[in-house]
Amino acid sequence: MSDSPILGIHHVTAITSDPQRNLDFYTRVLGLRFVKRTVNFDDPTTYHLYYGDEVGSPGSIMTFFAWPDAYRGQRGVGQVTHTSFSVLPSAMGFWMERLVRMNVEHDAMVKRGPEGDQERVITLRDHDGTALEIVGHPAAEGRRPWSAPGIAEEYAIRGFHSVTLWVDQHEPTEKVLVDTLDFRIDRDDDTTRRYVVGTGGPGCIVDVRAVGGFLASTVGPGAVHHVAFEVESDPSELDLRARIADAGLSPTNVYDRMYFHSVYFREPGGVLFELATSSPGFLVDEPSETLGERLMLPPQYEPRRAEIERELPPLSTHHLGPESSAFAHLPETQGSE
Repeated sequence: MSDSPILGIHHVTAITSDPQRNLDFYTRVLGLRFVKRTVNFDDPTTYHLYYGDEVGSPGSIMTFFAWPDAYRGQRGVGQVTHTSFSVLPSAMGFWMERLVRMNVEHDAMVKRGPEGDQERVITLRDHDGTALEIVGHPAAEGRRPWSAPGIAEEYAIRGFHSVTLWVDQHEPTEKVLVDTLDFRIDRDDDTTRRYVVGTGGPGCIVDVRAVGGFLASTVGPGAVHHVAFEVESDPSELDLRARIADAGLSPTNVYDRMYFHSVYFREPGGVLFELATSSPGFLVDEPSETLGERLMLPPQYEPRRAEIERELPPLSTHHLGPESSAFAHLPETQGSE
């Protein structure tokens, strides 16, 4: 284990075209908890939706900006192309069956990695085409899941496993990960190199794939906007920000995002990185029992609440069954659920 100020992945933020279908998919299909409905702090007329474990612990949080009128994003160079969730190896059969029964687009399960440390992986896509993976690995055992209806605890998602970046060449991105952020090289598999930080287990893994000559990415529904790495405290974040500045990477000032404090910078391969503090967390403005039920606004937008609520489309948490608009084409689920 290194003494890096980075503890692992904090959250991944992507783009959706339809907030209701997004909510239905990530809660009903993947079984994540809807932990916060708020707005993009830079554009309060659009939703920012958060999903995770029971309280939205760092390392479990998938978030989405809602851009209903945007063109679909293009996966390519300079982007997080795959966001991977962690489960127990014994859960993989459950997930294959579940995805088939719920008509979710997915690939056949494959094995990845060296003998003795192989992962079993299912690649799937949400309604916007966002590329996701479910990864079975024994190290997921130590992470607490959120057990949703229809998904027993032994099958539930246990936070992130990893993210995959596509870049033109490895070396510029590697220099930032290793020299500035204190990641360690774990393995090199042809075009993909794995870097780890902290414990090196699920939630602490970044895979970087060199795809020189591939098309550049574009941001829109189906694409990831940025990946955030967790730092323990404000002083740690400021120290790391200074290191990033010394490396010539032009970090932003610290932004108060209500639930964490953020610094952004773009690494040389084009991927937008964020540093996000472990606290205050998602219980700062509502109790655990009612997370996600009410639109929460930062103090600067409270005077505009009525206006903002008129601008935002309705969003219901009470129709997450097969009859919902997002799943009208799905059969009723039966069997082991």
